[in-house]
This record gives sequence, structure tokens and C-alpha cells, in this order.
Amino acid sequence: QVQLVESGGGLVQAGDSLRLSCTASRRTFSNYAMGWFRQAPGKERDFVAAISGSSGSTSYADSVKGRFTISRDNAKITVYLQMNSLKPEDTAVYYCARGLPFSTSDSLQSPSGYAYWGQGTQVTVSS
Repeated sequence: QVQLVESGGGLVQAGDSLRLSCTASRRTFSNYAMGWFRQAPGKERDFVAAISGSSGSTSYADSVKGRFTISRDNAKITVYLQMNSLKPEDTAVYYCARGLPFSTSDSLQSPSGYAYWGQGTQVTVSS
């Protein structure tokens, strides 16, 4: 069983920045892709960003491209989501997740492409 613990959420104003962190419980972390998703009240869980385990290649939802950056530190078994120029529409619960084995860029954009999830951290952006 893998546990993922997110932190770093909070209440900020539009235009501010936040950095979310997600720390894993197992050191096989580096073998797997990691992703961030978000879910606003009454909406589906949407893909935000993903990073591969080996090459560190990244992908982003169009809505956050240029504003958010995903990164990972395998030595610290932690993945980060740097969020800049935040907008009210970024308000949601943010979840990190560990990808299934042999993930592809397509599979990582769907919740079904992930095996383990964190408990989520709330991000609220006021206008």
C-alpha cells in the first residue's frame, strides 16, 4: 500500500502563488509517474499536470499551462505543484496520485490511470 500526503493548500488572492507538496510513503516512488488533479464542488475530478518517473517529462492541462509547474524530488519522494498567477477558477481540492505501471501520456490525463491517491488539499482563490 502506498500513502500519499498533500500539503500546501490555503486561501489566497487572485494573482498570488502557492506550492503544493505530495510526499509518498515508499521509495519505489521514482519508478512511477505522478500526477495532480483537482475537483471543484459539483464537478468531476480534472487533470492538472503529470510528470514521468524516469525522464521527468511533463504534461499540463491547457487551463494551467504557463502558470503551473510540476516537479519531483525522488530523493525526498516528493512531487510539487508550483501554482502562479492563481485565478478564482483554480479553486478546488487538489489531489496527487501515483500512476499505474507503464503509464502513457494519454493514460496519465485520466483518473483511471492512477493507482493511489492522496486525501486532497483545499486551494481557495478569492477575487
